[in-house]
Amino acid sequence: MSARYPLVAIYADESCLGNGKAGDTPGGAGALIEYAVRDGAVHRFDLWLSEANTTNNRMALRSVIDTFDAISRKGNTLSVRFTTDSRYIVDGMTQWVRGWRARGWTRKGGAVENLELWQAAVASLRDHEVEWRWVRGHNGHAQNEYANHLATRAAAEQDSSGAKLVASGFDEWVSVQKAGSTGAPDPFPDADVFRPAPAL
Repeated sequence: MSARYPLVAIYADESCLGNGKAGDTPGGAGALIEYAVRDGAVHRFDLWLSEANTTNNRMALRSVIDTFDAISRKGNTLSVRFTTDSRYIVDGMTQWVRGWRARGWTRKGGAVENLELWQAAVASLRDHEVEWRWVRGHNGHAQNEYANHLATRAAAEQDSSGAKLVASGFDEWVSVQKAGSTGAPDPFPDADVFRPAPAL
C-alpha cells in the first residue's frame, strides 16, 4: 500500500500545567506540519493553541482537530502521517472509536470522556487517509520535542497561532539545542510505505 494523495507529516504534542491539581490548569497544544515539494525540499509550518483551564487529554484532541481543520481549509484531500506521544490519541483513533460508535458513542463503562471533542476529531479527518504513529515522549525525538516546545510555550503564554499555519521555527530551534539533547530529525516519510488506518 502507498499514499493515494499528497503526503503530509504532522508531529503533535500537548501540555497542561498543573494537570490533575486544584486550581487553574492552563494548557496548550502544538503541531509541526511538513510536506515535501518536487525537488525533495521539506517545507515546515507551525500551529499552536491554548486553553485557560483544561487537561492533557483535551489538548491532545485539540491537536488533532485544529491541525486537520487548518490543513483542510483549501479543500485538499491528503495522506497524513500523524505522529504523537499520546497513546490516548493513537489507541483512540485506531481502536476505541469504532466500538464507541457501534454502541451509540458510549463505552462499556458508561459515558465517553470528552465525547464532543472525540466526535469533532473524527469529523475533522474528513476525506483524508491517516497513519497514526506513536513515539515515546521526552526521548530526544527532534520533531516531537519541537511540538512539545510549541505546546508548553502556548500553555505558559496562553496564546495561539490564530488557527493558522505559520512559517516554522523548527530549524532555528534545532540549531540552538544542546548537543545530544535531540536526535537528527526524522526524514520525510516515504509515500510508498505509507500505511493508513482503516477509515473511520
